[in-house]
Amino acid sequence: MSKVAEIFETLEYGPSPEAPGPAFDWLDAHGRKFGHFIDGEFTKPGKTFASTNPANGEKLADISEAGKGDVDKAVKAARSAFSGWSGLSGFERAKYLYAIARQIQKESRLLAVLETLDNGKPIRETRDIDIPLVARHFYHHAGWAQHIDKSFPDHVPYGVCGQIIPWNFPLLMLAWKIAPALAAGNTVVLKPAEFTSLTALLFAEICARIGLPKGVVNIVTGAGETGEAIVSHPDIDKIAFTGSTEVGKIIRRATAGSGKGLSLELGGKSPFVVFEDADLDSAVEGLVDAIWFNQGQVCCAGSRLLVQESIEERFIAKVKTRMKTLRTGDPLDKSIDIGALVAPVQVERVMDLLKAGRAEGGEFYSPEGDMPEKGCYVRPTLVTGISPAHSLASEEIFGPVLVAMSFRTPEEAVALANNTKYGLAASVWTENVNLALDIAPKIKAGVVWVNSTNQFDAAVGFGGYRESGFGREGGKEGMGAYLKPIWEKKLKAASPIKLPAPSGKTDHTGIDRTAKLYIGGKQARPDSGYAMPVTGSDGKHLGEVGEGNRKDIRNAVEAARGALGWSSTTAHNRAQILYYLGENLDARKAEFTDRIRAMTGVSASAAKREVDQSVERLFAFGGWADKYDGAVHNPPARMMAVAMVEPIGVLALAAPTESPLLGAIAMLAPAIAMGNTTVLVPSTPYPLAMTDFYQVLETSDVPSGVVNIVTGDAPALAKVLAEHDGVDGIWFAGSLEDSTEIERRSAGNVKQSWTTRGLAYDWSDPVMEGGYLLGKATQIKNIWVPYGA
Repeated sequence: MSKVAEIFETLEYGPSPEAPGPAFDWLDAHGRKFGHFIDGEFTKPGKTFASTNPANGEKLADISEAGKGDVDKAVKAARSAFSGWSGLSGFERAKYLYAIARQIQKESRLLAVLETLDNGKPIRETRDIDIPLVARHFYHHAGWAQHIDKSFPDHVPYGVCGQIIPWNFPLLMLAWKIAPALAAGNTVVLKPAEFTSLTALLFAEICARIGLPKGVVNIVTGAGETGEAIVSHPDIDKIAFTGSTEVGKIIRRATAGSGKGLSLELGGKSPFVVFEDADLDSAVEGLVDAIWFNQGQVCCAGSRLLVQESIEERFIAKVKTRMKTLRTGDPLDKSIDIGALVAPVQVERVMDLLKAGRAEGGEFYSPEGDMPEKGCYVRPTLVTGISPAHSLASEEIFGPVLVAMSFRTPEEAVALANNTKYGLAASVWTENVNLALDIAPKIKAGVVWVNSTNQFDAAVGFGGYRESGFGREGGKEGMGAYLKPIWEKKLKAASPIKLPAPSGKTDHTGIDRTAKLYIGGKQARPDSGYAMPVTGSDGKHLGEVGEGNRKDIRNAVEAARGALGWSSTTAHNRAQILYYLGENLDARKAEFTDRIRAMTGVSASAAKREVDQSVERLFAFGGWADKYDGAVHNPPARMMAVAMVEPIGVLALAAPTESPLLGAIAMLAPAIAMGNTTVLVPSTPYPLAMTDFYQVLETSDVPSGVVNIVTGDAPALAKVLAEHDGVDGIWFAGSLEDSTEIERRSAGNVKQSWTTRGLAYDWSDPVMEGGYLLGKATQIKNIWVPYGA
């Protein structure tokens, strides 16, 4: 037996095992075989697959594999329960959520042990992080249930929500999705990951125990085919998915044109940025938490270490020293730091990536030490001496692998941090508060932690940019993701617009003038060399506009990307420019009134009203420019989370056919008010209102490239924009068929899309000048800042 003095000298940890007995007892009570949880009851097990303990390969239970029939039964149960559940008062729903939270706390030890057995993560993590956060989410959303009507007036739940969650945080991801869905009044069909279904089934048992109305929560287990059945089910109103970017793209394509709400929380390759003035020892501990927490199987894992060149050698030495003390082994041992990866297939994926990475060069370091003989274990690994082009620096590994690169200046740090297709999270370490708060907003990520990492709370939104997905979970923005404006749910199909046939006559005399495109602040001839005739309501030829093509779109997008500095212009200045646009448009009211009347055939009063409403819309969003802002959240820690409202980036806008001036301005004004740059495609048959608008832009101090206008066939050009990787979001007003194709093509870089799907949006409705489009023109970045000595 070691003496106390020897223990203090070596600081070795003895075993501290957690007893799995109660979890095994629960499994045995169910015969270690489970059906689905549908309409408040467990079904008889059907075709099953094994759920195994990744730490030793032993089978834990047999889980039923849901087919289309099972999913259909679950959806029908959820649909049947929806009216009753959504009809309850917020207070009544809150009581159920509160009861769930209390039961989770009561069963916290069993849930933690079962999660560790099923997933392989250390018991310290499930016990101290995952399960307390699960309870926190249900407590937090019990409050939201009671206050939805006050915070989200005139909103209603989607209906039936299909939710698909991953295996890395099985119960926590369930809570992130089910809690806000139920608070909003939705019912749920949830599929846990096939590797880790057990805690979801125990949660279903908790729902039955607290008397949750039947059909409100339904749990169906299975693999990808089960998820596909949920995504494609016609009676599901919203899909919420957390998982790989590849599957997220498939879901985006599958739901295109369906009108289903969609939120995607996908992959990441998060930077961990360490400046030379950082507290290096604290940064090392933060790094351990960032990349080796949950064996690196975290979408926001700080897997890219960016360290300032002046301290690189010293910091890497400290990291290697700390890696030597990491303990890998049985995840039920409370002394263990790194447990087992979730399954052999994940081990194989990580090892294949490491093999490919070795072939590309680089220096690999893993600490020596004993590893378990059985189970899905991978040594913590550090890779240095690589460039940003190295596959390990760009591919999401989802394992305990850290890659390190250096930078010299803050500008270079930002460039390296943003050199990725992802944008989920980032950590910034520095003792200089000015530097930290300068860098954090510049990193393209939905969450940035200052001198900290992996901070999560129900009160703070979480979600990404770019190919890390869109939508948020947690916070007010996460709550809003499960609600829809009442008026939007009542929209009807738009009536077809009957366009006049050309009469062969002309409505102008003198020198013929063809309106050019407007790109980078200048009028430009179309690359095609072709022009399109514009026919008036009486069939007369009114003029011609350039017929834009793919190259014109490319030029316009490049101009828009070159003008992204517009987002750093103060909100006050953006507001002044919008007011100036409105002022200059109003000064030319008679001209635009005549133009609208000639194109569309509406009465003089209706044409004048459209111009007046366009001016009003510019003023409205000028007013919003410096008022639609963020908040400071108060998580239960000595930190504040600053929710910053940021623009999407480059927004492509395809204006509606009808209301050729107002429809385009209704899209353009909120986009540029929030700091986006734009590529606008005007109404195909009525483009002259927006080509006349060039002169208003040129006399209103709008910086070059902020607004680019390409005329032509709007649906065709919108499809090109939807495929363009330089476009960050797209809005399209048009038919269901074209909307479906735009949404499908937008999956290429997971750009955010909003389409009208052939519905009759009223562009003159005051609701269109409020938060509805402002929310679609922005995304929330949460910056976590610790405080206190």
